[in-house]
Amino acid sequence: MPKHGKKYLESNKKIDPEKKYGIGEAMKLAVDSSYAKFDETIDVAVRLGVDPRHADQMVRGTVILPNGLGKSVKVLVFAKGEKEKEALDAGADFVGNDEMVEKIKGGWFGFDKAVATPDVMGTVGKIGKLLGPRGLMPNAKTGTVTFDIGRAVNELKAGKIDFRVDKTGIIHVPMGKVSFGADKLSQNLSAFLDMVMKLKPASSKGIYMKSIAISSTMGPGVRADATQVKDYLKS
Repeated sequence: MPKHGKKYLESNKKIDPEKKYGIGEAMKLAVDSSYAKFDETIDVAVRLGVDPRHADQMVRGTVILPNGLGKSVKVLVFAKGEKEKEALDAGADFVGNDEMVEKIKGGWFGFDKAVATPDVMGTVGKIGKLLGPRGLMPNAKTGTVTFDIGRAVNELKAGKIDFRVDKTGIIHVPMGKVSFGADKLSQNLSAFLDMVMKLKPASSKGIYMKSIAISSTMGPGVRADATQVKDYLKS
């Protein structure tokens, strides 16, 4: 078993590992039990009652967190012509086409998100094996392959996240920084959970949302009662 430091053990005393807390209470506990000197990120893990091996049970989507993520998102746009200017006007950090592809081939990955117009995807596809494993490949399903470049860049800068269930049926997402406070983090969590509920596959039977765990970067995990999601979203 991994050994934990004194600060972790002290924080862990605040949490009953056998208890499932109300979702709002779990968020507050996760914030209160953070102890690092830096501004920790609050992460959420949701276990779903789906089998991702079946295409019709793959849960994948995007959501704009109302309070953002608390960090500056560097956006790269693959485009040409007038769309380059549109990207720059929207606040994109890097814009280009062939020259950006060559730069990435050389090992540069100084960006957090990538957007592309459909007409340059043939070029971008050449570095798909480099971008894909890092989760940086533009994708029409997440709104990052589009001619509406201005909107795409603005949404990413505002705190848009994309998520998908992994092979074990779990979705892992960041909700923002501890410094946001429990209320703003709860607003972000509500937006995310609402989207996950809307994406429930028709073929999913039984319990859809099985469990929720909330934790800070260094702090202990807090179990939240997943059966309260619908009531939580109404509140």
